[in-house]
Amino acid sequence: MAVEMRLPIARSAARSAASLLHRQTNKDLVAPGDVITTDTGFMRFNGEVGDVIVGRITEVQQKRWKVETNSRLDSVLLLSSVNLPGGELAEVQSVYSDGALLLHTRSLKYGKLGQGVLVQISPSLIKRQKTHFHHLPCGASIILGNNGFVWLYPTPCQLEEEAGGFYTSLEPVSLSDREVISRLRNCLLALSAHKVLLYDTSVKDILKPEVMEEIVMMTQQKLIEHEG
Repeated sequence: MAVEMRLPIARSAARSAASLLHRQTNKDLVAPGDVITTDTGFMRFNGEVGDVIVGRITEVQQKRWKVETNSRLDSVLLLSSVNLPGGELAEVQSVYSDGALLLHTRSLKYGKLGQGVLVQISPSLIKRQKTHFHHLPCGASIILGNNGFVWLYPTPCQLEEEAGGFYTSLEPVSLSDREVISRLRNCLLALSAHKVLLYDTSVKDILKPEVMEEIVMMTQQKLIEHEG
């Protein structure tokens, strides 16, 4: 019985180099379903009808305004859909076929925002709820935009049910209010850094005295260790 045997053939140096280059090139390619990055900062907002939006007017045209809403395309706010000038707080009315958002501010809950601080986080960390307007016990109010734009401002002395985020007072913000808003901003950034969903309960929990005391003690301990 005859058996055919094949001896290994030595590859040429050029062929081996080409194979190595092919493998090194393919390692940078991704297939559908591969995870490219886990950094939520790269994520863009994909709006849905009824979403609460905090945005910034970027262009004023004759019949419409363009709004930066942390989405892939600029959103559109028609002047016929504007209740008050500014339109920085709006609601998604519809979504165009290309993904652009059509906004409106016809309700008294929406309109131009007053004095406050804008905090930008990943839209994936904003929990969808029935209401995104919250007055916190610390003396500040918060608007959790579904697009990842969070607005912090001093709680008005006279609260109105339908006022929402429309707050036109241009009076100087007191030092105590600025300190509260600054601490609240730092809390939001800390929660965002640890990928914690943001909604009224998660924000209020971190403002509890016992939690704040624990944070202060941990911070002091880290400072001591760092100095030592």
